[in-house]
Amino acid sequence: MFKIGDYVRFIDEKREGYITKIIDAASVGVTDEDGFEIPVAISNLTYVHGHHSNADTANNAAPLTKKADEAFVGDGVYLAVAEDSKASVVAHFTLVNRSSYQLLATLKTEKGSTFKGDFAGIIQPKSSVQIYTANLGDLDNWPSFTFQILFFSSGNVAPKKPLELQKRFKSKDFSGAKNQVAEINKYGWLIRLDEAPLVIDAQKLKESFFSVKEEKPKVAKPASEADLHIEKLRDDHHFLSQSEILEIQLKKFQEILDAAIVHQMSSIVFIHGVGNGTLRNHIHKVVSKHPQVRTFMDARKEKFGYGATEVVFNG
Repeated sequence: MFKIGDYVRFIDEKREGYITKIIDAASVGVTDEDGFEIPVAISNLTYVHGHHSNADTANNAAPLTKKADEAFVGDGVYLAVAEDSKASVVAHFTLVNRSSYQLLATLKTEKGSTFKGDFAGIIQPKSSVQIYTANLGDLDNWPSFTFQILFFSSGNVAPKKPLELQKRFKSKDFSGAKNQVAEINKYGWLIRLDEAPLVIDAQKLKESFFSVKEEKPKVAKPASEADLHIEKLRDDHHFLSQSEILEIQLKKFQEILDAAIVHQMSSIVFIHGVGNGTLRNHIHKVVSKHPQVRTFMDARKEKFGYGATEVVFNG
């Protein structure tokens, strides 16, 4: 039985990809390395050997030998979410254990009052296991996640309370910068699962009521059309190299894109010109992966030709 995250090959053509959606009992959605999700009959698919997830071997993982003089680490359980190297719209979820405990973990998802057990296994100390795969472009339709974790150690360590955490992911969870995750050797978003409970200092809370709050700088709402031509951004553009020009244009593009999202604009047009297509391609690459962008297209060809891109945000 195929499931989300399986790597498959089409029987009738030379195409491979990940299953990212279960459409019905007879068909699924397969996302290829170009990021396109294709509906296909299950009968037209076969597994690709050698692409088993780490979750398949979790229960067989060999225990790690801990050095006698190594300090015991009591916390550090994370969920790493990283894009697949072949298909960027495919996101792999990896449970990262940086603690000295052996974890007995389960993941159950729920959508429309239907529950599904997606993972159950053992994660050794200072190791990681891939537990789930989803389509980043379909984030609004993701199920809610329930993580349950037991902490085990054979050493002289006081018992630790089990962890149960319910999580429903939103676009803001993936709007920040990605960081290098050493355990999976990839850039991704790292989410702490065993975060210590917030301790409220009553005295500081009391003092805050009487302190003068500094106003945070407000982000100006951008115009509906943003011109990224370098002569509109810098007076000294004649003295800049092509690489410096591109860097300035991309920085300005990112600032305006972020501001448009902050002000919940429905759409915005970026005027980048035609040129050699480098700036246009960079812009399209960024917005194609952005979780808060619904779609993008060439803007008003009768006015801009192919020199502008309209970006439409999630409503």
